[in-house]
Amino acid sequence: MVTSGAAGAMATATAACIAGADPAKIWQLPDTTGLKYEVIMFGGRNAFDSAIRLAGAKLVVARTYDELKSSINENTAMIYTTVLGGELEKALAIAREAKVPVLLDDAAGIPPFENIRLYARMGVDLYTFSGGKGLSGPQCSGLLLGRRDLIEAGIKNSSPYEGAVCRPMKVGKEEIMGVLAAVEAWSKIDLAELDRQWGERVKRIQKLVDSVPGVTTDIEIPEGGNRYPTLVVSWDEAAWNFTVPDCDRKLREGEPRIEVLTRSNPSMVPAVHEEEDIKTPRRPDRIRIISKTLQPGEDLIVGRRLREILMSARKNATA
Repeated sequence: MVTSGAAGAMATATAACIAGADPAKIWQLPDTTGLKYEVIMFGGRNAFDSAIRLAGAKLVVARTYDELKSSINENTAMIYTTVLGGELEKALAIAREAKVPVLLDDAAGIPPFENIRLYARMGVDLYTFSGGKGLSGPQCSGLLLGRRDLIEAGIKNSSPYEGAVCRPMKVGKEEIMGVLAAVEAWSKIDLAELDRQWGERVKRIQKLVDSVPGVTTDIEIPEGGNRYPTLVVSWDEAAWNFTVPDCDRKLREGEPRIEVLTRSNPSMVPAVHEEEDIKTPRRPDRIRIISKTLQPGEDLIVGRRLREILMSARKNATA
C-alpha cells in the first residue's frame, strides 16, 4: 500500500499489528486497553518512532538479541527494526519463534531496487521504503509491503476509512500513481549505468577540490541507506580557523545557493539531538556531496564554488 511517507507506514503497520482488521478495535485506537500494545524497538529508538506511538503503542527498547528475546511477552504486538543483512536474519528467527510480526524500516533502501523483493523472500512480515528518497516518487509518499493479512489490516486502519486512527495520514490518487510509476521505472533502470554517471559527477568535484592544498577527499557509498557515490571533504578546521558549518553557510549564501550534507539537521526536533549526544558518540563533521541530487553540469558549479571557498579560507589561515 502507498502511505504518507515511511513514517506513515510505521503508524499504519503499528495499527495493523495492534488492531488487525477488527472494526471495534480499529475504532478503539489509540486506546489499547485489552489489546497487545507493546512495540519492541530492536536496535534502539530513532527520530521517527513517534509515528509508532501515535497509534497507541508503548515503546520497549532492546539493543541486543538477548534483550530482544527477554522483551517479548503476551503484550508484544510488533518488533520494529532498521537492521539489515545477517543481523536482520537473526532478529527474524527470534520473532518467528515467538510468532511476533516484524516491521523493517529501510526508508532509504532503494536503490538497489532488488530490496523491494529481497525482504519478502527473507520472510519479513512488513517493510517500508520512502517514496521520496531513492525511489524518486512523490516526496510525500511511502511504500508499505508485506504479508497480505497485515497489509489489508493496514488499509482498514487508514484512509479512506472514517474512524481509523491513520485516517489523517491520507494519500491522494496523485501519490498512488506517482509511486506506481516510480516502481515501474526502477524495474527497468540500469543501476550500473546510473552508478557510473553519479560516480563521474563526484569525481569531477573531487578533482577540483583536490587542487586546494590541505584538503582531503574521499568517495564513499554508504551501506545503511542512500547508497550513492558520496564525496566527503575535510580539512584541518582548527589550523584554518574555518569549520564545516562555516563552509556550509558560505555555500548556502552564495549564488547559486548550494546545499550539502553535514552533521547538522535543522529539521530535527532539538531534544532528539540531545538524547543522541548523550548515548552515541557523534561522527566527525564533514562536507558530504551526494551525487544523485545533482543535475548534469551542476557538478562543475559545486566543485568550482567549493574550491573557491576552501582556497580563500586556506589563504586567510596562512596570511
